Amino acid sequence: MDSGAIVLCGGKSTRMGTPKAMLPFGPETMLQRVVRLLADVVSPIVVVAAVGQPLPELPRQVILTRDEHEERGPLEGLRAGLKALPPHVDAAYVTSCDVPLLEPAFVREMLDFANGFDIAVMEIDGFPHPLSAVYRCAVLSHVEALLAADRLRPAFLFDSVKTRRVRAEEITADPQLRTLRNLNTRAEYERALSDAGF
Repeated sequence: MDSGAIVLCGGKSTRMGTPKAMLPFGPETMLQRVVRLLADVVSPIVVVAAVGQPLPELPRQVILTRDEHEERGPLEGLRAGLKALPPHVDAAYVTSCDVPLLEPAFVREMLDFANGFDIAVMEIDGFPHPLSAVYRCAVLSHVEALLAADRLRPAFLFDSVKTRRVRAEEITADPQLRTLRNLNTRAEYERALSDAGF
């Protein structure tokens, strides 16, 4: 399976109070760190930003695209990201930009779980994590149909295609699920900095 990645960073960051993509995390920004960690596993990487959103400097090979419509949630970002991937890519690991403790081995494991499925998504206590998931590029038509129908919840997508729901106990590469720790508040940000040794 020829795999890339999509990083969504167009959220409002209201609880953090400052754009998360630009937040410093050690010697780089959070977005730069997530892109660097993903590059250990997959290529190409697509970054999806909001229209007019400022971004830190990114490696030359990163593909930058923008949401077509504002305020449409992760399905809109997924659409933009899937459309931007080159035609040879079969699937993409999709994440947000606020997971600086992402483990590359977790991404590899999720790609393995996606074999034979349209989507492989982490599900904890019955709640799927759409931004810790692998999506086949072939689901783009389903994403576009849901957006056209104003059905914006990712759960609608999981119910309409062949989806592998991955349970926490199945993950061996990142048993503490650090990859799922997205940062929404200053306290979470400061705790993650400390856990990363900064």
